[in-house]
Amino acid sequence: MKYDIVVIGGSAAGLIAAMSSRKLYKDKKILVIKKTEMELVPCGIPYTFSTLGTVENDAMGIEAKFKAQNVDLLIDEVIDGDSKVKKVITKGGKEFEYDKLIIATGSTPFVPPIPGHDLENTFNVPKNAEYLKEMKKKLEGLKDVVILGGGFIGVEVADEIKKSGKNVTLIEALPDLLYLSFDTEFGTIAKEELKKDGIKVLTSMKAKEIVGNGKVEKVILENGEEIKADAVVFSTGYRPNVSLAEKFNLQLTKYGFIKTDAYMRTTEPDIFAVGDCAQHTDMFTGKSSKLMLASAAVYDARIAASNLCCLRAIRRNKGSLSVYSTLIGSIAFGAAGVNEKIANQEGFVVDSVTVETFDRHPGKFADATKTKVKLIFSKDSGIVLGAQMAGGKGVGEMINVISLAIQMNATVNDLFNMQIGTHPLLTAAPTTYPIPAAAELALIKMKK
Repeated sequence: MKYDIVVIGGSAAGLIAAMSSRKLYKDKKILVIKKTEMELVPCGIPYTFSTLGTVENDAMGIEAKFKAQNVDLLIDEVIDGDSKVKKVITKGGKEFEYDKLIIATGSTPFVPPIPGHDLENTFNVPKNAEYLKEMKKKLEGLKDVVILGGGFIGVEVADEIKKSGKNVTLIEALPDLLYLSFDTEFGTIAKEELKKDGIKVLTSMKAKEIVGNGKVEKVILENGEEIKADAVVFSTGYRPNVSLAEKFNLQLTKYGFIKTDAYMRTTEPDIFAVGDCAQHTDMFTGKSSKLMLASAAVYDARIAASNLCCLRAIRRNKGSLSVYSTLIGSIAFGAAGVNEKIANQEGFVVDSVTVETFDRHPGKFADATKTKVKLIFSKDSGIVLGAQMAGGKGVGEMINVISLAIQMNATVNDLFNMQIGTHPLLTAAPTTYPIPAAAELALIKMKK
């Protein structure tokens, strides 16, 4: 059977690749092939351990959406293909021809091969509903849980598992939590918030061995300390799922991603790669990036779908921008662009300013939260390179404003001149709104 567009993978990138293609090409035959019955909202996975209650509550519900939009769906696994005759072959023995192929195979958890990594009650955090349901069931009868890895997934899983009443220890090899996205002062806020909730946090520390007689009993650290454990959860990063690259004669980059151009086109005609399996390029340095985000995956998918037949959506930005937000305890965190330590490592001459203000006005409202904003900018030009925030839930949207500013090459003067709308119950005061307030400090600093 022949299709105009075949999409391999059904998570965020695959969903948007198919749905955007349907909106743009109403008469095309579209097929999505994915391995699992239920796709989860990727960023919602940590919250299935407590806040959402069940794994099912994190389901995207894309199967019904495909049917409603006349997109064919096959639950199967593509195991082979041929880019010359433009064909895919599934594990179930089905073959499909395509005009355009979009590979959206995502990523898989990386588990470091430390001794004991394969004991019973060691887990990772995949985007697999059945695995997560079984993991939750096993965790119910356990008390002491060790999380290895203090990035976004690690801190979110630690926070959620603690809410279910367990003793949680979080171990991070780097000096701070959220190290790659935030500077030390924000990593410290995250660490203190977790500790306030009763989580033991160890930074600059590695696990040497997981010990147990068949099942996990303890974790031995490199300094010899022993941590009692009934379970260990690895949150030690992800690797691109590129098993199909060789089948379709696609080139990989030095980091093991599928090589693409700015329009997500691979090295083979009519094959596109999007999401975690595709190589991204850092917006500031032009270097290959290990960025893996659902938001970036969705952007990739829209770019690919828009340009399947011709370059109709001209890409204006120079590369991919890291934009993150999360909620740890009661504090929201957001980061966009580069942090100060990475900017310095890359050789940028930067400066920074920090402001703190309440996100309601006056600050005596019951839900008012003090919000901290750090702005990182070029010392010479004032161009904004990054920002970090911690405070109330408004942080999640304010960081997106900064993201657009960075993409538009905005300067601190542009942010100082931004016009805002405010309301006592919704935002910080117009007199102390954090983004222009930080920009004003930056301008003063530049004039000294």
